[in-house]
Amino acid sequence: MRNRTVVRVVATVAAGAALIGFTVAGHAQAAPSAEPERASACALPASGNGFERATPESQQLDPEAVREAVAYAATHLRTTVKIFRNNCLVADGPLDRATEQVPWNVWSSTKSVTSMLTGIAADQGRLALDDPIGRYLPTGPGWGDAEHRAITVRDLLTQTSGLQQAVLAEAGTTGLDPDVAREALAQPLTHEPGTHFAYSQRPVDLLAHVVQRAVGEDLQEFAQRDLFGPIGIAPTDYAWLRDRSGNTYGYAHLFITPAQYAKLGLLMQNDGTWNGRRVLSSDYVREVGRPTRTNGCYGLLFWTNAGAPCTGADVPSAVTVPRTMIPSAPDDLYAMVGFLQQNNFVIPSLGMTVSWTGVLGDTTPELSGLISATPGASDLYYNFFRILMRGVQDRHIPDPGPFVGPPQQFDVDPLAAVKPEVLLTDLVPGTSCNVVVCGGTVPTAGSVENGRSVLGSVVGGP
Repeated sequence: MRNRTVVRVVATVAAGAALIGFTVAGHAQAAPSAEPERASACALPASGNGFERATPESQQLDPEAVREAVAYAATHLRTTVKIFRNNCLVADGPLDRATEQVPWNVWSSTKSVTSMLTGIAADQGRLALDDPIGRYLPTGPGWGDAEHRAITVRDLLTQTSGLQQAVLAEAGTTGLDPDVAREALAQPLTHEPGTHFAYSQRPVDLLAHVVQRAVGEDLQEFAQRDLFGPIGIAPTDYAWLRDRSGNTYGYAHLFITPAQYAKLGLLMQNDGTWNGRRVLSSDYVREVGRPTRTNGCYGLLFWTNAGAPCTGADVPSAVTVPRTMIPSAPDDLYAMVGFLQQNNFVIPSLGMTVSWTGVLGDTTPELSGLISATPGASDLYYNFFRILMRGVQDRHIPDPGPFVGPPQQFDVDPLAAVKPEVLLTDLVPGTSCNVVVCGGTVPTAGSVENGRSVLGSVVGGP
């Protein structure tokens, strides 16, 4: 079934560049109502992929603006597009029926999933956000000195661990990593923890390991029982890669079908509940979208529109934009953001969730924005939401005017994202752990689990 779907995707994408039509609640040419109907919420799916549909008019959205917004997204390399209001699917993209069942790497949106699991563990009293991570780590060589062990869970959630980082070097060892937690702890501290924002990968892997230790079971088993299962995501709907020792990557490499990915955004939109079941506390849901003092557009491994200025990742160098992340959207928007623009956007004040996947899509001349390293420089985000917000009929959303890109940054450090010393430390994190041997053995458990998980997500078996 999935193999046939993949073949369909290849054929559809080949022709998809010419498509600008899309489905609006099954009525592409629905006539506007004389008087907007009172909006009513839809039920969330108990399992599977079947979202309840509604017309844009019934959810107080102008169908023409919705149509134009999805057409814009579809012609900017979005392979799936889903717009929800009050849990109702009011529009999807031209390729969705072919692509929404194919597992897709949502890249750094995985960080937000790690945040959600941290929140669930905190809700259960398994850890506290201001605890030092040393409370949950093993002791002995390779597990950090006193300074490293004093880093807090919150420091890891806010990307302020202080650990040396280089985004591409950290990602470049995927498949070779002997033990990502030890690799993180082997990196030197370059800033006092909690004082400096630096977008990075390995500290989020370390957080995933801390959560696993705190809950006392494999992170993916915990995730399936306490996060994915309650919202109807089955183990065969995703594959989540591990390092060679079996640690789950916290920063990326969650391959999940776009239809199921959208459920993660809807869970947050519903204040952490799913059909009446509390999955994540209201307090934690509110906190993920609050800006931190080190970055106005970053919360707890979620990006947020609630503050300014907005600092991106060090690719090719960190760019700070003196405004909110998406000036054309309401301030309470927050988002899961992955490389090449894999996004769940949540707007609590409008009861709206937008979920999409794809490859790039920006046309801004700012390089960091072009490769989705600086959300605040994205013309894709800005233009899409400027169009969509015109369609909101029950609340006035001011039009900020055409997109104006941030000033070009010419002070670029070509080694900021690829520091050789970071790469070397990841490959050889200590005397007892290296790319060949770690902990007295040649680690293979993670590779075996990766093969099993990928096979299950492709063929639908265990």
